[in-house]
Amino acid sequence: MPHYKKLVGPRCYLSPLSFEDAEAHALWENDLEVGIPLGDEAYTPTTLEKMHEQIGAALRNGSHVFSIVDLASEQTIGRCMLTNLDAVNRSAMLGIMIGDKAFQNRGYGQEAIRLLLDYGFNLLNLNSVMLGTFAFNERAIAAYKKVGFREIGRRRQARIIAGKPYDAVLMDILAEEFTGSIIAPMVEQSQV
Repeated sequence: MPHYKKLVGPRCYLSPLSFEDAEAHALWENDLEVGIPLGDEAYTPTTLEKMHEQIGAALRNGSHVFSIVDLASEQTIGRCMLTNLDAVNRSAMLGIMIGDKAFQNRGYGQEAIRLLLDYGFNLLNLNSVMLGTFAFNERAIAAYKKVGFREIGRRRQARIIAGKPYDAVLMDILAEEFTGSIIAPMVEQSQV
């Protein structure tokens, strides 16, 4: 199944999940360098069959989970999602993984987050998006801040890895703090 360009940025785009990406996703979740900063993925072995089940469930449930695809190579480089959608309070949780190490630390995560926030705030009409990370993941915290997230709290010593405790860092961004560059211009252009 090919990728579909749902939201396109300068270097990457978000595509609905594809079963063809299952092997890459399973590989990344089993790679401890990728999985430890994510959280529970590091503690749970992921098989190809399990990943196919997860993708199938996401597709059946209409979940807001996307593959992140490099625009130039058409290669899947990661995954991002909005979960725990609350229609009453217009909120959700954001998760992201740049699993392909060749694309880490190059701004792809920030671009994918901006695309996902544009989708969440301007199509799903969310008001607040929250995420959680760990204090040791300084690179991610810096990237989230560049996108506009603010730290809103910590759970002290919430994760213990190799005998050392780390805080869980909670961050959020509000719709009024985010300026999208994809959806609003599309709507404005269609009104002309």
